[in-house]
Amino acid sequence: MTRRALLACALSAIGILLGAGACATLGLEHPPTARPPEPTVRQSSAKPSAPVASSVLTDAQAQAALITDTDLGAPWTPTRGAATWRDGMLKSTTPTADCQKLLDGLYADELLGQAARAVVALDDADTGAQLRYQLTDLRPRDADRGLDWMRTLPDRCARFTARAPDDTVLDVTVAEQALPEVGDVRQGLRVTLTNWGADGDPVVLSLDVAAVRAGADTFILTNGCMDDVPNEATQAAVQLGVQRLTEVRKQGRVQV
Repeated sequence: MTRRALLACALSAIGILLGAGACATLGLEHPPTARPPEPTVRQSSAKPSAPVASSVLTDAQAQAALITDTDLGAPWTPTRGAATWRDGMLKSTTPTADCQKLLDGLYADELLGQAARAVVALDDADTGAQLRYQLTDLRPRDADRGLDWMRTLPDRCARFTARAPDDTVLDVTVAEQALPEVGDVRQGLRVTLTNWGADGDPVVLSLDVAAVRAGADTFILTNGCMDDVPNEATQAAVQLGVQRLTEVRKQGRVQV
């Protein structure tokens, strides 16, 4: 069975029981524009006219809303520690304010300016990818402002240079990344950092970045890998994240 089929079948962990070969009925809404996105901002979905009032998940609910390695299936496992490329490439500097804010947010896992309420990190032993999924305490209006800022980055930071801690100059590109049409407001990015000065072939770090607000809840996902990132895991994790939040909200009245 292929990795994509394994990821689709992993949705059975949230209560959908299907027979063998029926993965196509799971309802994963992979976007029809899954080809490499153009560096524009036109894919963004329309925002609702009035964000819902904020209500806070309990600690137990926040933990229950996290996706797991079981959801994604093999070869994903709980992380064994931070990926080496975090310090080697993400801890870089650039003179452009918005681009530096993006790099700082990715390195600190505070992309929208706030530390995580609950977080899980998973490793793909086959590719060396690391996926980090976190729930925030952002109010809907604050989350929407952060998503608006993300939406500008494919224009403001379409291509720039950054200096790594070892003084290596990195070529950085930012493009829009199509996401499943779930939640109320969403924004995806593909961030690529390339070291052209390395001996032999260029060294490339690829990152899928996604932020989604679903009602009062907002989650942020990063999926990074040297060379090519496994995008099917990003797509599945975004949809699973919204489904898990919906389930948790339905299970009981949220403590305000």
